[in-house]
Amino acid sequence: MMGPKESAAFIASKAIDVKVNQVGIKKVAAEISRALDSGDFTPNNMMLHSYPLPTAEDNSSIEWLFVTDALNFSFWREDDHYSIELHGVCYTGYMALCAAVTRALEAGIPITSSKFYANIDIEVVDRIFKSSQGESIPMLEERLKVLKESGKILNEKFDGAFLNCLKKCNNSAQELLNLIILNFPSFRDSAYLDGTAVTFYKRAQILVADIWGLFKGKGVGSFRDIDTITMFADYRVPQTLIYFGALEYSEKLNNLLGSSHMFSNGDRYEVEIRGCSIHAVELIREELKQRAVNISQEKLPLNSAMIDFFLWEFRRRFAKDLLSIPFHRVRSIYY
Repeated sequence: MMGPKESAAFIASKAIDVKVNQVGIKKVAAEISRALDSGDFTPNNMMLHSYPLPTAEDNSSIEWLFVTDALNFSFWREDDHYSIELHGVCYTGYMALCAAVTRALEAGIPITSSKFYANIDIEVVDRIFKSSQGESIPMLEERLKVLKESGKILNEKFDGAFLNCLKKCNNSAQELLNLIILNFPSFRDSAYLDGTAVTFYKRAQILVADIWGLFKGKGVGSFRDIDTITMFADYRVPQTLIYFGALEYSEKLNNLLGSSHMFSNGDRYEVEIRGCSIHAVELIREELKQRAVNISQEKLPLNSAMIDFFLWEFRRRFAKDLLSIPFHRVRSIYY
């Protein structure tokens, strides 16, 4: 099958209800350039701000990232946010998941141990990830299945540690991506458009990029081909792309989004939104190259993964400004 980059170009060429706008592409590139010049964006870590994420460049952090990226999907609610309060700070969405993992580890629950979560039950999963309001995390049963399946595979194939999978990739992002897709079914994020198989691999790619970002491109996080990783097609980054005009939706799609329509994973609208988002970020990267935007050697390169981090963070930092832009609602384990 085509990889995400090739799939995205194909989808963009066939899209009916989603279009990539070059004027908007230039606006995003200009904003990233401005943020770099002002210091608002410093690409020397995988996130812009301080979150309950691992900071130690060690083996335990690799297992931490594997668990959180295995569960990195579907946090939205109809009426409020999935949220966790940790040390007096309220986190939402993916960061709430991270806070829940941190909270569990601080309580002595070995949630990052494959031997533990391979045999976990739904009551324990519910307790670990229950929101601060006492509500279960969305897709609780699916998360249980992913944890048990992933733990079983790690124990049977990789001696209980994702690090051992990482060691087999020969410092190649694509080899690691292929190892993840080959061995862990829940990461196989693909679809069909006009009878052609296309891939997105959101969670698998973000796992690769998270390891690269945490280790700042060194040691086990050194991938000679990290630039082959695309952005991570979800339901939040497209909001930022729409905000800047880099993406445009048809009237029909806009009406569906405005009515809080529930899309199905793999339907044409969803495939077009995700594919065109990836393609738009590839065009943004090319625009930044043409602008000769340079990053000093001690910082991570401005590749598609880093552009994704910027766009995702922009949506979080300016959530009120983007509130009027609806996101596509999908219940899926892939994002």
